[in-house]
Amino acid sequence: MAVTTSAGSSVLDRMDEAKLNRLHWKIMFISGMGFLTDAYDLFIIGVVMALLKEQWSITPTEEGLVASTALIASAVGAVLFGRIADMLGRKRIYGYEVLVLAIGSVASALSPSIWWLIVFRIILGLGIGGDYPVSSTIMSEYASRKTRGMMVTLVFTMQAAGLVLGPLLAAGLLTTHLSHDTIWRLLLAFGAIPAMAVFQLRRQMAETPRYLLATGQHEAFGEAAAHVLGQVEGRRPEGAAAGPAPRGREPFWSGFATLTRNPVFLSRLVGASLAWAFMDFAYYGNTVSSPMVLAAISPDKSLLNHTLTQLAIFAVAAAPGYLLAAATMDRIGRKSIQIVGFVMMAITFGAIALIPDVEHLVLPFLIIYGVSYFFTEFGPNSTTFVYPAEIFPVRARTTGHGVAAAAGKLGGFFGVFLFPILMAWGGLIAAEAAAAAVSVFGALVTLTLLPETKGRSLEELSPEESPA
Repeated sequence: MAVTTSAGSSVLDRMDEAKLNRLHWKIMFISGMGFLTDAYDLFIIGVVMALLKEQWSITPTEEGLVASTALIASAVGAVLFGRIADMLGRKRIYGYEVLVLAIGSVASALSPSIWWLIVFRIILGLGIGGDYPVSSTIMSEYASRKTRGMMVTLVFTMQAAGLVLGPLLAAGLLTTHLSHDTIWRLLLAFGAIPAMAVFQLRRQMAETPRYLLATGQHEAFGEAAAHVLGQVEGRRPEGAAAGPAPRGREPFWSGFATLTRNPVFLSRLVGASLAWAFMDFAYYGNTVSSPMVLAAISPDKSLLNHTLTQLAIFAVAAAPGYLLAAATMDRIGRKSIQIVGFVMMAITFGAIALIPDVEHLVLPFLIIYGVSYFFTEFGPNSTTFVYPAEIFPVRARTTGHGVAAAAGKLGGFFGVFLFPILMAWGGLIAAEAAAAAVSVFGALVTLTLLPETKGRSLEELSPEESPA
């Protein structure tokens, strides 16, 4: 069955040609705040663990579980929230994922022991994972085809603020006379603030016109489309005539069947999932273990010094990478940016692994490390988020994005868990060589399994009438 009537298609065409307006920017901001918290936590947990080692007798296994269990939970949250958002609608579920995230942040800050911290970070991870498919899809389905890449990337670019805010806040607290027990609890609790700041705004957000049309809610579609196009609220745009009754709710497993039975969608699902898994293995391993990496090159420096160094790397290398990705996503294209990013990640990680005693050459090491961060952000860390919001049909879009995001989080889990082990076994060489290898695989997967999507409408990329 076709996803649209000809009348509905004409309205979607007008949405695809619409210029950016206040509604687009509002959705971008509301959707992006969860990723600020995600990136903030991604950095801050390394600082927290450095502080906790002074207070609690933590084994290497427990340390690995603290950093990695949230990623496993994120994988579960991405699949669960992603599928529910296709079944019930984006609006019905939007906002609850950041509520779960906030509860996990506050509970983590109150942890009385290492095992309670591990449990509460599972709750945090469920909320973080749930934010990925819903926020990206909402922005994608509202945006026009000419600016969709930029707007979805900007949602994810809110991570840059989190990556800067994390070390900035940590450095500020480390310079105070507060006890380390108070500092790590404050750092974890702060993650709830950005999430709760947008909870009510998310609950008030309207359903996307594309989802309404796909589910047969034609009256609501007309009103929602009129709002996007800047027409009088409640008035249908011309051509958006009322249609048949809404379609019934789909079973839980039907969305996965839609993606796996169609060879085109299955190939895209495999490509998006593998690319994200390879990217997160390298990225999360390096970022969560950044205090360990910096300690390897300057063991005599304090945690405050390492935190400030990481802040400089994020501000100088990572943040510009995010912004350049957003600025060029609709011009250069997703596929080219992702391949170049993976190749440069492989080169920089390989250089760290192969240059003799590079960890003792502080300035060259920091330059290479910074370049790796730049091309991670101006590369697969941005594009792996954008791709799944475009390449699947509307009735399985958050489902597909959830599966791809879950694969990424699983890759991140293995990166976080194995990075300290590789560091202990073979030093920086072993860890960075593994990161370089998976980056090569990421480039090959992108080249062979993923299409270019720039400038194409969502309906053109994944029409519902494609054979199942």
